[in-house]
Amino acid sequence: MVPPTENSRSADAVALGGKIRALRQRLKRTLDDTATAAGISKPFLSQVERGLASPSLTSLAGIAHALGVTVQYFVDTPSEERSVCRGDQLRFFGFADSANLFARLTNVSEGRQLEAILVRMPPGQKRSEVTTHAGEEFLYVIEGEVSLTLEGKTFVLQAGDSSHYQSTVPHSWVNTAKIESVVVWVGTPRLF
Repeated sequence: MVPPTENSRSADAVALGGKIRALRQRLKRTLDDTATAAGISKPFLSQVERGLASPSLTSLAGIAHALGVTVQYFVDTPSEERSVCRGDQLRFFGFADSANLFARLTNVSEGRQLEAILVRMPPGQKRSEVTTHAGEEFLYVIEGEVSLTLEGKTFVLQAGDSSHYQSTVPHSWVNTAKIESVVVWVGTPRLF
């Protein structure tokens, strides 16, 4: 697991912006129309398209919705159908509103419902605010310590601990260790 460098983050921002611009232009949508539909400003969308700004997950979801695709369209890298994910080929990505880093551990093919993500969380970092949605989730702590809250009850998970729950239950988790925590998150439906 090699963390991304500033150069790779810049390259990722440029690649993401290029994908957004290419799709927007292919759909013959203006910056104005797309920004309005996405709930963001036209200057911000322009900066994202030029790789000068990184959108939050919420902003990226808005852009995706405005262009009629899912967030997965923008964060996936083209690849052949595969059943094996090699550790030395993991690519971490992040979002502007979070210090967490994510690496996909599962195939990105259409029709797949299950998603597994390796999450690297700095000390004190939340994975999310309390949320509910359709599906189910599984957490496995590889390193560190994560405080998982389910329906208002908190469970401290340490390396080797896991939890499986319905996503309709109000839930959130935070790194409570003084070091980076590494977690495998598995869930349905796919988020990215």
